[in-house]
Parts: sequence; structure tokens; C-alpha cells
Amino acid sequence: MSDLETVLADAAVAAAGWDRSGLPRTAALALARAALLGMDRSEQYGGRGADAHEIGLVASELGAVCTSLRSLFTVQGMVAATVDRWGTPAQRSKWLPELTSGAVLAGLAATEAGAGSDLSGIQARFSGSSELSLTGRKLWVTFGALADVLLVAGQSESGPVAALVATDQPGVVVEPVRDQLGLRGTRIAHVSFDAARVPAGNVLARPGFGVSHVLGTALDHGRYTIAWGCLGMAQACLADAAGHARDRRQGDARLGDHQAVRSMLGRSWVDVESARALCVRAAEQRADRDPGALMGAIAAKYTAAAAAAAVSERAVQILGAAGCAPDSRAGRFFRDAKIMQIIEGAREVAEQDLGEFVLRTAVAGR
Repeated sequence: MSDLETVLADAAVAAAGWDRSGLPRTAALALARAALLGMDRSEQYGGRGADAHEIGLVASELGAVCTSLRSLFTVQGMVAATVDRWGTPAQRSKWLPELTSGAVLAGLAATEAGAGSDLSGIQARFSGSSELSLTGRKLWVTFGALADVLLVAGQSESGPVAALVATDQPGVVVEPVRDQLGLRGTRIAHVSFDAARVPAGNVLARPGFGVSHVLGTALDHGRYTIAWGCLGMAQACLADAAGHARDRRQGDARLGDHQAVRSMLGRSWVDVESARALCVRAAEQRADRDPGALMGAIAAKYTAAAAAAAVSERAVQILGAAGCAPDSRAGRFFRDAKIMQIIEGAREVAEQDLGEFVLRTAVAGR
């Protein structure tokens, strides 16, 4: 059994419990032992130079078992990708080996009360020069209750700034969030900063680039892996529903003999295959360094999240009472899938971005 297979087998047993109590730190260490954390970073920094297709397939496999575990893979990868893209050689040497080994667990702190999908309203404030001070409040930080360091976006006198901020220091208050609709295993927290210390060497890129460039890199990586994770969710729900429809009998007839059930399975298959096609296309664009890769990731995430939501809903309907049971995978994914349509850019924002892209490429004659 490969390291990935071991991770998946263990997660399949633990996922329902994680949904109730949250992922333990040992889950991150298991991903690290399997060389999955930051697997697309270079070997120099503890990664294995995985390409876009490999990253996508792993996200899909994890997504089919546990959305929260896939989210850990995603968030750690988002921060690692951002440090790799925007960090100095010294920053890469310091942070990347710790991120790929799981020695440091990371989170992304961007959302605020007045800044959700539109991050232009961020109010958190960095002040100072040789050493910065951070004051503000971030909401819905995935793994915020477990993270050792947060990639935080805020404002400064020189423009938007993104910096790595340690959580184990005075001035940082972590408030765990429990019983939210979905992603219950992801140790979500609200985090407040009151003059928290931020060494100047923890700032990524120059001031002014904090949101448009630094966070842009993180969010692009997030959308891409979420897309593949949603594909895995949809595939798993379709498999559960089809297996139940094939084996469950009502009198002399199989559940799957009913026209309405077959129709739901057919629509679900089309949703899954549509999502797969766009995920594969997004992988190819990234591998080819295609200028359209950014929009490809948005399209893949939009379509795959919609597929996960639709297919999980139908799966719960077909499974009936079994779909509503406390440990139902389809039921858990039904809750998780709605969150996927909101995070890393709500579906309505994605539609606007895609519409603008269509107008722009139509004018260009492409």
C-alpha cells in the first residue's frame, strides 16, 4: 500500500469523527510523511516538484474521502506557493521546509466583516517600519485554531501588505468556531490582533502588492485544488448513490429501476464529467503556462463546486434515511459542498469574472 493509499484508508475511517471534533495535528503530519504537503515545491525545500496534474489528482483523492483533510492540503499549499512565488531566498529557505514537513501549520487570514469575496474592504492595519505592528480582526480562518503562522492581509501607509504572523504571541486571540454548516473538521477560527508583532522580514513582496499579487497567488492555488477536491466529492457521492440504487429493493423492484432515480443518476454523471473536463483543462493550462490558466481555475472551481452541490443533494435524496445518518459521507459532503460555492470567490463573483472574460475575448476575436 502506498503512502497516499494509507492516508486515504486512515482518513476514511476517521473522517466522520473529524467532522465532529476537528482534524488533529497528526493528520497534517500524516500528509507530510506521505510527502503530500507542498508537494509541488522543489526538492530543495522538501517538496517533490509535482506538476499540476499530480496536485489535482491528489486533491481529488483526498476530496473523495474528507473535505476537511483536502482543505488542509489546500491551505498549506496556498501559503507555500505564495512564499515560493513572492518570498526572498531567505524567506523561502526559512519557511518552505517547515511548511512541507508539517513542522509549521499555516492559515490564510483575509476575510473580515466588511471584506469577503471583495477584499478591497480590508481594514486590518500594519504600522511601523523596522518592525511592524498588526491590529485588526479576521473572520472564518480555516485552520485558524491550529495554525502556527497566518498569512495575513492588511493595509499600511504604503498600500496593502501581506505578511506571515505567528499566532503564539501576545496580542493574538484565537476564537474557535464550531458547528458551522460545513467544513466542520477544519478548525475554523476568528482571530483578533492587538498590536501583534510582525518582523519586517515576514512581509512578502513590497507594500502595495499584498492583495492584488500576493493573495492572488494564494487564491489561485486554492481555487485550483478546491476544484479537484469538489470533483472527488461529486464522484464519491455518485458512487454511493449508484451503489444504493443498484442494491436497494422496494418490493420486487430495485430502487434504480425507477425512472426518476435513473434520471438523477444520469444528471449526476453529466455533472461529474463536465467538472472533470474543466479540471483537466485547468491542469493542462497550468502545465503549459497558458495565460488563460487563471480563468481556467475559476471556471473549474465554479463548475466542480456546482457539481458537488448538485450531486451530493441527489445522493442524499436517493440514499434516503441512510443519507441523513450521522456518519453519511453524502450527507457530510452535502453540507461541505455549499461552503465550496462560497469560499475563494463566491459563485456570483465567479460568474462576473467569467462574463468579463467572455466579453474581453470576444472583442479580441478569440
